[in-house]
Amino acid sequence: MGVYKYLKQLWQKDHDSNMGERYVEWRRQPVTHRIERPTRLDRARALGYHAKQGIFVVRQRVSSGGHTREDWSGGRHSSNSSIRLNLRKNYQLISEERAARKFKNCEVLNSYFVGHDAKNYWYEVIMLDRAHPNTLADHRTSWIANPAHKGRVFRGLTSAGHKVRGLRHKGMGAEKARPSRRSHFRRM
Repeated sequence: MGVYKYLKQLWQKDHDSNMGERYVEWRRQPVTHRIERPTRLDRARALGYHAKQGIFVVRQRVSSGGHTREDWSGGRHSSNSSIRLNLRKNYQLISEERAARKFKNCEVLNSYFVGHDAKNYWYEVIMLDRAHPNTLADHRTSWIANPAHKGRVFRGLTSAGHKVRGLRHKGMGAEKARPSRRSHFRRM
């Protein structure tokens, strides 16, 4: 077995036993927290992380539970006037979008799950600096500087965005992988 397979097994074992202590520390940190190195190195490497300048990891906290949005816009209102929405976005996509808003000069490459407790979910988001010389010099990451990829997380072009849009599992016995939920609905 390779070293990353051992790291994966080690993280799974550590995740089951010692994560409570980490969650206490993570709750005290800011919601969007840039970290020095990934918590799950095997997963980060599989998704394109390299330990070099221009690439960094952000731990993003997202509160779990219902997504309520107020229905009123000023003035008096009843206490029951908030609408409970079934938000189609998953926590992973929400965390990617929030990290992208925090670091405006960077693009989201990918993200992965690191843990959750009763109130929060944590994801680590791999960010690329579009204008960094190391990013531009590397053939694996230079594509991110193309203007066509700007704001890719907000257009559902990351892996979590593809999942929300229903673009995964093409040809797995399904009728057809629809272009998006919206266009599929408009066809009907």
